[in-house]
This record gives sequence, C-alpha cells and structure tokens, in this order.
Amino acid sequence: MENVRTIKGVNRESWLKFKELAAKKGMTMRDLFENMIKEYSKKSDDFWDEILSGKKRISDKEAEDMLKIVKELRKDKGFRI
Repeated sequence: MENVRTIKGVNRESWLKFKELAAKKGMTMRDLFENMIKEYSKKSDDFWDEILSGKKRISDKEAEDMLKIVKELRKDKGFRI
C-alpha cells in the first residue's frame, strides 16, 4: 500500500463532493485526482501556448502607440516610467 497523504484545509463538504464525483464516474478517488491534475496541466499549457505563441491581437504599430500613451499617462500622474 502506498503512503497515505492528506490535503490540508479541505472542508467536509468539498471532500464529500469529490467522493461523489469519483463514484459518479466509477473511478477511485486516486484516479479522479490524477485525471484532474492531468487535465488542469493540459489546459494550463494550452492557455499559455495560446498567449505566448498565438495570433497577435494588435499590430506592432498599435502596441507602440499604446506604450507611448501609457508612458505619457504615467508621467502625467507621477508614476515611474
């Protein structure tokens, strides 16, 4: 048998919902937890791939113009540039 681990701070209601989800899916709680971790990691990776490698939302010219406006606003309001 593997070492027993606990998750600190999980309230009874959340724990019961987790058990219920595992039962509804016909999975052990361990399998459900591992599945949730894999799905979360995949979605997180996909999200950052889209942010970092996806299509540009604005052109380089628009980005430069926005940067100039932000710098001017920061200067006018006394913030560091």
